Amino acid sequence: MARPSIPLPAIAVNRPAADGPVVVSIPHAGRIYPPEILAAARVSKEDLERLEDSWCDRIAAGAEQSGATVVRAMWARAVADCNRGEGQMAPGEVAPMLRPQFSAPGRKERAGLGVVPTRLSHCGPLWRRPLDRAELEWRLDRLHRPYHAALAGELAAVRDRFGRAILIDLHSMPPIPPGQAGHGARLIVGDRHGATADPELVERVIAAAARLGEPVGRNQPYAGGHIVRTHGRPAEGIDAVQIEIDRTLYLGGDRYPDAARAARLAQWFSELLTELAELFPGDNSLLLAAE
Repeated sequence: MARPSIPLPAIAVNRPAADGPVVVSIPHAGRIYPPEILAAARVSKEDLERLEDSWCDRIAAGAEQSGATVVRAMWARAVADCNRGEGQMAPGEVAPMLRPQFSAPGRKERAGLGVVPTRLSHCGPLWRRPLDRAELEWRLDRLHRPYHAALAGELAAVRDRFGRAILIDLHSMPPIPPGQAGHGARLIVGDRHGATADPELVERVIAAAARLGEPVGRNQPYAGGHIVRTHGRPAEGIDAVQIEIDRTLYLGGDRYPDAARAARLAQWFSELLTELAELFPGDNSLLLAAE
């Protein structure tokens, strides 16, 4: 795969004027499709857009004003999925020389939702040919690795400043179908079943979600993916929580945001971030002593 002919930002990091201990991750709402990605696809751009957490970045529109740092993927999820690990891929989706490094795929990888998405229902294969090493490394080097490096750097910086960091990994989801675990919930709070965040913090997030008046679930069917699993280390001062929001709460039938409903969720999310920031106000004693 050739390098893009024009520079396109793969990620964006937006820091608030008055910082706080919260970092928001938005890995799946990117809407930039480099030309080489579209050329490699055997399906339409509209089909690739089905991978997106459509417009969920609008929910975080007030995050910086609430003191949170925002790390956002600008390139689309079709390039690389930042919420999958580098080893998460079904062997049959890559060139034969790469198959040994993807030897134990899980359910999502077998469905084509690996570190590079390769298939979707009703579309079949997304790419004209299996990924070779150069194509895979290009996608990882340009999007996946910079995203995680930026996220790790921002989390370390706020932890050093406030003594603790809170990562909120923001996603949207389709309605959960009948018969599936979590059916009926419109928001899902995931902490890898208690592994990635302090229980009191998770309870605060759940209580805040309940104030929307919508059913809230915990860990079913979304317990949290690669991002919270990798960066959530409560014993080292970093708590990580994944939030999934039913996208019918803010999208219209045309898959574009409904202004009033999106604004309601954005206001709720800003209030949540403000509440979480108050948990760790930081310690300015060293600064005062130096004056």
